[in-house]
Amino acid sequence: MKNVTLTLLCFCTMLISCGQKQQNQTSIFKEGEFKEWAQTPPMGWNSWDCYGPTVMENEVKANADYMATNLKEYGWEYVVVDIRWFVENDKAGGYNQDDPRYVLDEFGRYQPAVNRFPSAGDGKGFKALADYVHSKGLKFGIHIMRGIPKEAVMQKLPIKGTKDITADQIYSTENQCEWLKDNYTVVASKPGAQEYYNSIFDMYADWGVDFVKIDDISRPYHKDEIELVRHAIDQCGRPIVLSLSPGKTPILEAKHVSNHANMWRMVDDVWDVWKDIPNLMKVAEDWFPNNFKGTWPDCDMIPLGHISIRGERGEDRMTRLTKEEQYTLMTLFTIVRSPLMYGGDLPTMDDFTLSLLTNKEVLRMHRDAKVTSYEVEGDSKYIISSVNQKTGECYLAFFNLNDDKDADFTPDLARYVGTDAMTCVNLWTGEKVDCGKAFAVALKPHCSVLYKFQKQ
Repeated sequence: MKNVTLTLLCFCTMLISCGQKQQNQTSIFKEGEFKEWAQTPPMGWNSWDCYGPTVMENEVKANADYMATNLKEYGWEYVVVDIRWFVENDKAGGYNQDDPRYVLDEFGRYQPAVNRFPSAGDGKGFKALADYVHSKGLKFGIHIMRGIPKEAVMQKLPIKGTKDITADQIYSTENQCEWLKDNYTVVASKPGAQEYYNSIFDMYADWGVDFVKIDDISRPYHKDEIELVRHAIDQCGRPIVLSLSPGKTPILEAKHVSNHANMWRMVDDVWDVWKDIPNLMKVAEDWFPNNFKGTWPDCDMIPLGHISIRGERGEDRMTRLTKEEQYTLMTLFTIVRSPLMYGGDLPTMDDFTLSLLTNKEVLRMHRDAKVTSYEVEGDSKYIISSVNQKTGECYLAFFNLNDDKDADFTPDLARYVGTDAMTCVNLWTGEKVDCGKAFAVALKPHCSVLYKFQKQ
């Protein structure tokens, strides 16, 4: 009897242990808990606009050093390594499709190329680099492509966390990315599909990754793989902010995307050309009525300052946007509360660009205000208003997107800011402005102005 009792106790203990293990595998975080991880729009640096697919570890560290010294106090905190960090022989100006030297582990998971990231040697992955970024009081992020590596499929590498399931059993060539052929689609219904995504996010969690940008997933909208990713993050045990790219994310998927990601692109890549700004302005109009909490429609990276050092669009240069166009871009990004991911090289930043990234009043609006109206007159005159949820301060941004015509605005201020006596300040210059009954705004082409109204 004693032996039978002992056997039953061992059996029950084993069942409890298995049940706990299964529970941990399904989800550690509660449904929707990820919305608590980015209560304000994420702010950081991304290597794409500077270095395309070629960024090196020393360059990442240099940008982290600069951010910690000059930008962290203003809310900038993410340092993100963009595309193809797992390829040894990528070069600027185009992807090496003929003979990419991929680096994978035994489970078909991409690893950092050691010739570019020396601290990744001996299977350490991005752990050492993430630790370095964390030591600066910052957060570390990476870019990945949707799907499973073609190389893993060809080699029939095993999927970690499964029994005898290999990469060639969970893939499809349908819906493969049109512009980069590194990966195949993961078929969500296949046994092993969830385990594959679990395995890569478990690895990222072990490395100390805080932010993941996934490409080729919002346009077209890959709902099944987005759900696989959401489950993978929720079970990995680390709060990893999720960014979906590129746009145009379908507005019809607003509810789904806000229930699965922290941020998602509204448009395709934004570069330092004027035409991208009016396009972004029109697309953003569809998103502003959706007031999400902890999730953010994304205007894309900020292509200002020193860009394209080894980039994908043009030669090494300072941004081609004029100063007035730069104000217009930053005013739009901040008043609609887009995530702010700066694309220029931080250590070689000029003073004017630094002033755009460190304006405390503009960043306070970005952090605390909520869009209340988004209006357009014709095709090129926009007025966007917002209200600070903590202080009640009102903000009005005026935009003239005309290429060759001045624009005049004569708004009814009472409609936007109420009838109480107000003081008015230009947030970019700090200049006080008369906001009496004759309040009017005159703007040259491509120009904007941003005002804060506060009760006297």
